[in-house]
Amino acid sequence: MPAITLLGICGSLRKKSLNAALLRAIGETLPPEARLVEFSALGEIPLFNTDLPEEPAAVTALKSAIREADGVVISTPEYNYSIPGVLKNALDWASRPAPSPLRGKPVGIVGCAQGMSGSMRAQYHLRQILVYSDSPTLNQPEVMIPQAHERFDQDGRLTDESTRALLRRFGVAMIAHCARHAG
Repeated sequence: MPAITLLGICGSLRKKSLNAALLRAIGETLPPEARLVEFSALGEIPLFNTDLPEEPAAVTALKSAIREADGVVISTPEYNYSIPGVLKNALDWASRPAPSPLRGKPVGIVGCAQGMSGSMRAQYHLRQILVYSDSPTLNQPEVMIPQAHERFDQDGRLTDESTRALLRRFGVAMIAHCARHAG
């Protein structure tokens, strides 16, 4: 069994999301000592509301998955120069109440887009958001995949070798990032 478990969170709800395909490709390119487990219930998380009498089950599941993982990989598309609302909502839930399971949790940020930005503005905004939870984010290599529709086939399989090589470097760096922040 792999020694490092990474939790993959995709900020898109689309069934054929390129960002979900990117997470799967990262899982496929990780070194053998690591595995990626995807959190697939982002769409089940209700709007953040501290007036609710109890924490929703999907929120409890998200927090538990974050706690159990050695690190988190967030794949975000870019909507209006920022992250999708569903991702921000999940992070709001995961950060409250204190202590947040994100506190001190190593995070890797990746993303892709059909345009030329590769989700860069969303990724920079996500880094700012993660300052609140004191989540150390991996700085290099940056994984911002432009023209992603040309790098994945219709079934969401990565076909571009230069992207695959970048994801391998990301996986090695993410494992080292988790080791630096273990405990």
